[in-house]
Amino acid sequence: MEQQKLPNVTLALVLAILGFVCCCIGGLPAIILGGIALFLTSKDEKTYQANPQDYSNYSTLKTTKTVSIVVLVIGVLYLAYSIYGIMSIGGWEAYMEQVQIMSEQFSQ
Repeated sequence: MEQQKLPNVTLALVLAILGFVCCCIGGLPAIILGGIALFLTSKDEKTYQANPQDYSNYSTLKTTKTVSIVVLVIGVLYLAYSIYGIMSIGGWEAYMEQVQIMSEQFSQ
């Protein structure tokens, strides 16, 4: 019998890479994309464990799982950093005021 590929590995890898690219957008997109990728890899890992002889791309699955965990960690750290930055300035209004001042300085 011919070995087949695990069904969600490619999608999970694309989501993990997109999450890595989106890490610096507040952290939340990275957490969402990395979480979905981790869920898909866990699902495929269960599929692989049921019939390991039927699937050929388990090494890609392990790589994808590692990337998605790294994306989750970076996303959580960046989200915590963003929240700390907003709270240390004095709240959302003060943060937005500072962003406004900085944007006016750069536009001149």
